[in-house]
Amino acid sequence: MKRIVLFLLILSVLFGMGGTLFAGGEKESKGDSDLAVGIVLPTKDEPRWLQDEARFREALDKAGYSVEILFSQGDPARERANVEALLSKGIKVLIICPHDGAAAAAAADEAKRSGASVISYDRLITGTANVDYYVTFDSITVGEQFGQYLVDNAKGKNNNLYLYAGAATDNNAFLFFEGAWNILQPRIADGTFVIRNSSEAVALSGKQNLTREEMGKIIGQVTTNWDFNVAKNLAEANLTSVGPDAKGEVFIAAPNDGTARAIADAFAADPDVTKYYISGQDAEKASIQYIIDGKQSMTVFKDVRTLVKDAISAAVAILEGKKPLAYGVYDNGATDVLAIQSEVITVTQDNLKEVLIDSGYYKASDFTGL
Repeated sequence: MKRIVLFLLILSVLFGMGGTLFAGGEKESKGDSDLAVGIVLPTKDEPRWLQDEARFREALDKAGYSVEILFSQGDPARERANVEALLSKGIKVLIICPHDGAAAAAAADEAKRSGASVISYDRLITGTANVDYYVTFDSITVGEQFGQYLVDNAKGKNNNLYLYAGAATDNNAFLFFEGAWNILQPRIADGTFVIRNSSEAVALSGKQNLTREEMGKIIGQVTTNWDFNVAKNLAEANLTSVGPDAKGEVFIAAPNDGTARAIADAFAADPDVTKYYISGQDAEKASIQYIIDGKQSMTVFKDVRTLVKDAISAAVAILEGKKPLAYGVYDNGATDVLAIQSEVITVTQDNLKEVLIDSGYYKASDFTGL
């Protein structure tokens, strides 16, 4: 009887340990199958970010890693909550495109404390050393490309120039503006262009290299906040405040496709505007149709497939204990962040079929009038 009791006790202990070990093993396995990558994008309200979402899901699925993608809807507090939610699920790599680069620093710090690597995607997180990599298009080159397009189409002197910018909370908005200013300023200084909608830009028109504070003064007057309605209302207000001599043929430096369409609509509706050239970026479907229809002049194509591929390659390298290949460096105010930069291409009516349709980025059936 004593032997039986002893045997039962041993079995009880073994099963108890086995149960504990199994529970622990199950937890370990669950940890392994937890989210490998968490992604936070700024908003669902712009087609650009929905494109990115689709490309991320496709790329990570092919790479064999689990992913969850959350949107912050332009709210830094929600962005922080999104990051915390992903960290609670055990992510190893956080890919985040911040709504506000400075505000996102706290989320990056928290991710680092949790042991996750941080990849700043498309927009730079500023004011913290806890950013491992920055995956981006060369934003200054983007601005230079739409500035160059306007210069290439300007003839003679005193061409009417309207400047617009993205959100002052977005570091990229400054880089885009810097790039455009690099190209436009010499042509403003020599009289090719006359700025019509920013007294701060007029006051600084003789200066090639602007400080961030100086750019901030101009952007404060011409910001669209990346919002279509803000862009349209600002353009209408600008047109209302000037006379017919500031209209006629005009040149418009619009910061992205969504705002370009809104601004173009406002200028097209003004009877004193006879012709306009307007820039954009992102190659959104709606803007490609606008370009086909002659309502938007150009866009800077930033192939999201390439950017997503570069971000995923960096994330996978980190997950495999390797170092991603990074050749650029960006100063975020606290450290030099290693950057992985992707190519950009100017798209107009002349090459959009080759660049966007023939490459498989879009289908010809997505558009009319090709």
